[in-house]
Amino acid sequence: MPVVESRCVVPVDVDVAFAVSQTQGEVRKRWDPFIRRQHLIGATVPGKGVRTYTVQRFGLAMESEYVSYNPPSNVGMKMTKGSWFFERMGGGWRFSAAEGQPGHALAVWRYNFTCRPQWLAPIAERIGVLVLQRDIDRRIAGFARGCEDPVVLAAVAADRGY
Repeated sequence: MPVVESRCVVPVDVDVAFAVSQTQGEVRKRWDPFIRRQHLIGATVPGKGVRTYTVQRFGLAMESEYVSYNPPSNVGMKMTKGSWFFERMGGGWRFSAAEGQPGHALAVWRYNFTCRPQWLAPIAERIGVLVLQRDIDRRIAGFARGCEDPVVLAAVAADRGY
């Protein structure tokens, strides 16, 4: 099963980094270049078991489910419905204090997937690694910008009652 990973250090505490990663709506679109549209299904806040509907920037749609939700350290998801070429897809985002950098957090985002049809998977997965790696690198770079965006940080503070 192919795996892609991207990481960055952001100039906010772990709890703020986690909160930025879980923003929704227009605030999310300020930093996340991957999504065109995204919303929770039947819920107002993310959490284990909550499903999310996402349309990515090229128009491909996916429904996913939070399989773990442990603020402020990690969140995991798995695709429940999606594009015809993914047999399985899952991901996890981890947040920890950046070693030797007080007030900074390390974000590590990892995704795994398998492609179908099986006869095409060896080629499709090699291409998928390249495409997904590029997307996750762009996405985590956007997240890093979001962790410095005053509008995003104000929305996070308001949601947390600051």
